[in-house]
Amino acid sequence: MDVSDTFLELNNVSVRGYNKLLFENLSLTVHKGEHWALVGQSGSGKSALLQTIAGKLNVTNGNIVYGFWEEYIQQHPDNSQITFHQLITLLESKHHFKNLSNTTDFYYQQRFNSSDSDDSSTVDEYIQDIHPLKGRELWNLDEVIALLNLQSLLHKKLIMLSNGETKRLRIASALIKNPALLLLDNPLAGLDVSTRQEFNTIIGKIAKAGTTVIMTAAPDEIPAAITNVAVLKDGNIIETSRREAFDASKYSFNPKSNIDGNAIAELTRQTETSPYRYIVNMRDVNIRYGENQVLKNVSWQIKPGEHWALLGPNGAGKSTLLSLINGDNPQAYANDIVLFDKKRGSGESIWDIKKRIGYVSPEFYQYFPADNSCLQVIESGYYDTLGLFRPSNSVYQQKALQWMKVLEIDQYARTLLKNIPASAQRLCLLARALVKNPPLLIFDEPCQGLDTHQQEHFKSVVEQICHNTPVTLIYVTHYQHEIPDSVDKVLRLQKGAVVS
Repeated sequence: MDVSDTFLELNNVSVRGYNKLLFENLSLTVHKGEHWALVGQSGSGKSALLQTIAGKLNVTNGNIVYGFWEEYIQQHPDNSQITFHQLITLLESKHHFKNLSNTTDFYYQQRFNSSDSDDSSTVDEYIQDIHPLKGRELWNLDEVIALLNLQSLLHKKLIMLSNGETKRLRIASALIKNPALLLLDNPLAGLDVSTRQEFNTIIGKIAKAGTTVIMTAAPDEIPAAITNVAVLKDGNIIETSRREAFDASKYSFNPKSNIDGNAIAELTRQTETSPYRYIVNMRDVNIRYGENQVLKNVSWQIKPGEHWALLGPNGAGKSTLLSLINGDNPQAYANDIVLFDKKRGSGESIWDIKKRIGYVSPEFYQYFPADNSCLQVIESGYYDTLGLFRPSNSVYQQKALQWMKVLEIDQYARTLLKNIPASAQRLCLLARALVKNPPLLIFDEPCQGLDTHQQEHFKSVVEQICHNTPVTLIYVTHYQHEIPDSVDKVLRLQKGAVVS
């Protein structure tokens, strides 16, 4: 039997999507034993290429040869009804977990409500319900649990997982399916430094076990197991090379930011000096879900105009702590928490809290509805709603457009949020947080999923805002270089407790 060395081949492929041409006459050959990284700045086509390979976008010209699928059919003629889709697993930037009734996706506040979270599977229930493809038994359940360090998460509800824990579970679920091809879109986003280092080992073990990996990555964060690199620009592959010959310094994607200080000053001039003694004052806060204590005796005082970094590894309790400040966690009422000089439970509504806060997080991005235009999404920040449900206000819309220009995404103003690159979606939500000039900004991993230029540009914008306005800031990140210079106070969490 003549078995080709070609694992996957794209021959002069053209692809249309979202009313525009994504690729024209694009070609790429992946040989057996190769593992590829796709690099390029935001909007270059990396995610779209993964979706094309996975069969999720319509190829209008050219063709794709799935050599691994043809080989599988030859080796398993009794499984000839298997399609190439069943041999591929694509992990995109958003997950699609369902509740136990399998009727709706999870929603944002559900993870903080213990009664609502009862409608969520546990990690153990979720992975037990995944079945590998016959003839592809590369991994057993125990091996996957050990590789992704899921032992301590097995009894945890899916909705209660942190961003990094969710990432580990999704990779585990992909391996249990034993795909021939694993497609990973920005898999390192949201992982703390130690977990990113572990990921290098994980990718190596996946590749060694016999699964081919194609992933998007930053030029300077390519795992050692990757053998080949393709550089994309404007929907074209402009360079391919072996990993050892790839020069990451050529592709930092960090052109100099052109910050319009006057525009930012004009947009933020209505930010008023806070009349509050404390923005946040919490004492000995404890949060527990069943047997799991998420926060332990946490005390934190934040005064107007202070700029804080909230730090800690994945699963330390950062998102839960922020949910108490943002009004999303009902356990705030059982604790000693004062927000904007009012004790929680003293008569204020959740909307009284939210109108004073501009907020964005990976979880907020995960659950935000994407059927509005980008302008409508940003304008909804004035009303603290997940989308615009009223006629547009021309003054608000103009200010939303000005923020889009400041963040270099104004070309997407009239485009639906779901039809723009993931990094631009995240920037839209950041603009939504800024648009009403709130006294408190909470940025939870705001640079996640942004390319190096977008990260530096956004950081410079935040610097301008902090320097020129009395805004209070809480900034969460896993990386020191992402923290704005104006941040001069730190609260660090470890396993739910404050550490020095």
